[in-house]
Order: sequence, then structure tokens, then C-alpha cells
Amino acid sequence: MPYRAPVEDYQFIFDHVVGLAQVTATDRFSETTPDLTSAILTEAGRMCEEVLHPLQRNGDLHPAHLENGVVRTSPGFAEGYRAIAEGGWVSIGADPAHGGMGLPMTLTTAVNEMMSAACLSLQLNPLMTQGQIEALEHHASDAIKDIYLPRLVSGEWCGTMNLTEAQAGSDVGALRSKAEPNGDGTYAITGQKIFISWGDNDFAENVCHLVLARLPDGKPGTKGISLFLVPKYIPDENGAPGRANALSVVSLEHKMGLHGSPTCVMQYDGATGWLVGEEHDGMRAMFTMMNNARLGVGGQGIGAAEGALQHALAYAQERKQGRSPVENGTGTIIDHADVRRMLTTMKAETYAARSIALACAVAIDMQTATGAADWAARAAFLTPIAKAFGTDTGIAVSDLGVQVHGGMGYIEETGAAQYLRDVRVTAIYEGTNGIQAMDFTARKLMDGGEAAQALIDEIEAQAEGARAKLPELAEPVWQASETLREGLDWMLAQSDPNQRFAGAVPFLRAFARVLGGHYHLAAAIAEGGDGPRTRLARFYITRLLPEHEGLLAHATAGSDDLYALSPEDLSA
Repeated sequence: MPYRAPVEDYQFIFDHVVGLAQVTATDRFSETTPDLTSAILTEAGRMCEEVLHPLQRNGDLHPAHLENGVVRTSPGFAEGYRAIAEGGWVSIGADPAHGGMGLPMTLTTAVNEMMSAACLSLQLNPLMTQGQIEALEHHASDAIKDIYLPRLVSGEWCGTMNLTEAQAGSDVGALRSKAEPNGDGTYAITGQKIFISWGDNDFAENVCHLVLARLPDGKPGTKGISLFLVPKYIPDENGAPGRANALSVVSLEHKMGLHGSPTCVMQYDGATGWLVGEEHDGMRAMFTMMNNARLGVGGQGIGAAEGALQHALAYAQERKQGRSPVENGTGTIIDHADVRRMLTTMKAETYAARSIALACAVAIDMQTATGAADWAARAAFLTPIAKAFGTDTGIAVSDLGVQVHGGMGYIEETGAAQYLRDVRVTAIYEGTNGIQAMDFTARKLMDGGEAAQALIDEIEAQAEGARAKLPELAEPVWQASETLREGLDWMLAQSDPNQRFAGAVPFLRAFARVLGGHYHLAAAIAEGGDGPRTRLARFYITRLLPEHEGLLAHATAGSDDLYALSPEDLSA
């Protein structure tokens, strides 16, 4: 079934919900005119529809495989990647000094989401490169920048991120990879990394790995870790790929989904690498890439949700079954109330998650453009929400998509199950959603809740302003924001972090629920209180927003009952 890029939805959210105009009003992004924004969305959408989406099933049915130590990619992926690179879609936000477009992260986020909806397996590749570009821009030496950035920006070379080891998953500080100085400014990197997305391919001239390893004098834990750039081929004096480095792909993981994306076990045997940033400060540099990726992964979830929604809607409008319960119905299953409930939930959730992600991107852009502390705080606060809620939404909406198809959803030929299989991992990588929630209730509240309170204040102010014209929508949003504030107060009062962590996931989701109501209300206000966006807002605010109360009850229950059952009790 064809994919249609939701260009109009992005434009509406830019103009009426997240305030892209405040970004383009800054000196930093003043060249991002409305015409340019429209052209970017239109052209990227066309590529996703015509080039990438036809590759979606190829990646699933004909997975990447390892052949004599070389990764062979799925049919058509090389041509699809070439379209991405030649269109400049790898480097929308990269510095123009190295060939990038220098456009806002907000536009990058929208384009990445469209690519994710069209073909998530392939979109993972440029997402990794984008994160590496940002990390090098902020932390690498000029010599590294001059060689690597123009080639990463152009898409000639690809980038990866190497954190995880078999014995050190989320506990990155337990890594064993080591780096020995070679005496010439380079380092010998030795160790093995797992779960490396797009660790190799057969279409890029070079693959550049950012690898975490420990120097001989590095302390135990994360504070002793350094970051190194380790290319597949060592650049010669002209910057062209030269001799092969001492690294290899040991194997490819056999995954539940994302079959077109080669997830590699990487082996480094004294491979030549260059230090990025300061010694023993690798985590700070890597977090630049990880924070970029966390918003991007949230967008992957939203893209999968959009793809699953379109797939399910098309099926529901074609599938005839049962007698229509409505007068002048279509005669297809979209007439049935439960099918309509599922499809409307899918659309309402996708809109809410998309708005949260784009609001996060706007905050990042405003931080970049102004350097203001309040924008930096907002960007940091929204990032775990965008990642966790975006990916949870992708999973839930894709699951509903299978249900809309009924028995045919369980049959692989329909393609409905692929969305669910592909998106499931997004709640795990770049920091599991549980870790995102723990960060949300710990580090993100270290300001005493100032960033959270500022957002709640804005939600209440908008609801207050809408009470006169849209009381049935504004009042529930206002009440929800007050309940959310009470939950925040409870979190802030807990001195034992485990009390917060026990309810971290439901608290993050409650915050996302209320933000979703806020952004749906904004759409209804912009539409004048009458139209399809208002009707969708009414559905969300009436049926989905009330979940925040149960979530906050869970969030503020503390940890005692979690430990009341012993491991033996759980296994009895």
C-alpha cells in the first residue's frame, strides 16, 4: 500500500502549535523562509513516497547479510541511500562550513520522521551519521573536522556509534575496550562491541566508528572513558580512503525486525583511532551524539506510527465484513465502532507524539540560536519525553494496526506486522524508556522542577485563554495540568531516588498525556473550534487524556509495594 508523506500536518504544527516562526526569527535561522520550509517538506516527502517506501518490504524479505566479511545490503538500499545523500537529507542541520544546509533541527526532525515511516531500516543509517556529525562539530579537533566532516555531510562516508559490550549494556562504565597510545597522536583500539547499527555496508566509501574505550590511566566507571574515531579505511594524505584498518564485522544479529538494517558485532584488534575531545571525557562527547539520537529515535517511533496508521486505514476502507451499523455506511469495516475507535486512537496518538517531538526540536533550535538557559532546560526536559512517548506510541499504534487487520494482520504478506516488529526495538536502544523515565525524574528535576513548572504554566495559560470559546476542551486540559502539578510536587518531595524511580515511567507518560492534550487544544484553537482537528482533539481530550489520573496514582505510590513481593513470591 502506498505511503503519503503528511506534509500538511508538519506545516500546521510548525505554524500553529510549536511556533517555528520564533526559530526563523532568529539571526541563526533567518534564511529558513516559509517557501524554503515548504520546499524541503515537499521534496523530502516526494523522495520518501517514490524512492524509500518501495524498499520497505525488500529490507524485511531480503535481509542484509554477511558475505566473506563484507555486509551485503538489501536490494535497492544502495540506490535509496544514494537518493538520501544526493538530496542533502543526511546533512540538513549540519554546519554550512562543511557543506551542510544549516537548517533548524525542527526540519531535520520532520524529514527524519518521514524517512522512518517510509523505510525505517534504511533511515537508521543517516540518523547515525547525523549524530556523528554533531559530535564531531562540537568536540573534534580541526584536523579531524577537515577530513571527516565534508565526507560525512555529503554522504560519501557513513558514521556509527559504538557503546555497548556484551557485559556492559546500559552500564557503559563496565566496558573493557582499551586504547593504547601509539606515540604518534593515534591510539590502538582493542575490544568488541555489540548492537552496532549499520556497522558496515556495501555502498559508502568509508564507515567511521565513534568508539568508547579506556586509556591505560583511565579510572573505573564512566569518568575514565575516552572517545575515539576509528575509520574502516584510514584516510591517506589527501583524505581519501586508504589502507584497511584492523577492525572487522564478526557477525550480524538475527533480529525480530529491522532486517534491512545490519546490526553488527564489531571487533577491534589494535585498530588505529584518533581521540575526540579530551582524555577521559568521552561520555560527554558521546552524549552529544546520544541526545541527538534520542530525539531521532522518538521520531522513528512516530514515523512507524504514521506508516502503520496509513496501512491500517487503507485496509479498513477496503475490507468488507459484516453488516454496516450506520446509515449510508461504506459497507467496509471502517463503519464499525471499535475499528473507528482504533483508527482514531492511532491518529490522535500520532499527532500528540509528533507535536511533542517537534516542540523539543524547536527548543533545541532556540537554544542553538540564542544560547538561553531556559531554552536549554526545556530542550533537556522534553528529550526523554520525546524519545519515550514517541517510541511507546510507535509500538502501541503499530500493534493497533495489526488488530485493525484482524487475522490478516498476523499474516506477514499484508505487511502490517512489519511495522510492529521494526519499531519494537526503539523503546530499548539509545537508553531504554525506563532509563529515560529515571533520568526524567532525577536529573531533569534537579532544577527544583523549574522547567517542568514552566511547561505546566504554559498549558494552564492556554487553557485559560480557550475557556470562553472551547470550554468543553479547555477545562479538562486545565484540570489535568493541576493534577500533573500535584504529581510533580510529590516527586520533588521525595529524597529517596528509588521512590521516584518506582513511578518514573507512569509519571513521564502522564506528562506526555497532558502535553498531548495541550497540543490538541492548540490545534482546535487554530482551527477556530470547528473542523477535523477539533474533532480529533475532542476525542483525545475526552477519551485519552483522563488516563493521566491513573498514571499519576501509579507514579506517586512509592516503591514499598514493589519490594513487598520477594523474588521467591514472584516465582511461586
